[in-house]
Amino acid sequence: MLSPHLLELLRAWCKAGRPQGWLFPGQNPVSPLTTRQFNRACHAAATWPGSTSGYLRTHSGHSFATHFLEQNIDIRVIQVLLGHAKLDTTALKTRAATKTIARS
Repeated sequence: MLSPHLLELLRAWCKAGRPQGWLFPGQNPVSPLTTRQFNRACHAAATWPGSTSGYLRTHSGHSFATHFLEQNIDIRVIQVLLGHAKLDTTALKTRAATKTIARS
């Protein structure tokens, strides 16, 4: 799920670069970039000269799941969006939100 602005940037990048295979290849070009590699790249970019520390962060699965749960999205839908095979894994990612508890 991407913002319209980011989607526009990615489309322009694909059009200009015409990548073969993965849009974000990993260390091995036949494999995609892993979440660990992505997080490391974000942390490294945050230390570049001119970058504003603290603004370049990845949105964790915890926050993602919690926001959806607060919007009354069914936990099984959240499970599919996060790509979890087991509902237990999704339950671990969701934090009990104050709004959700107050409604109960």
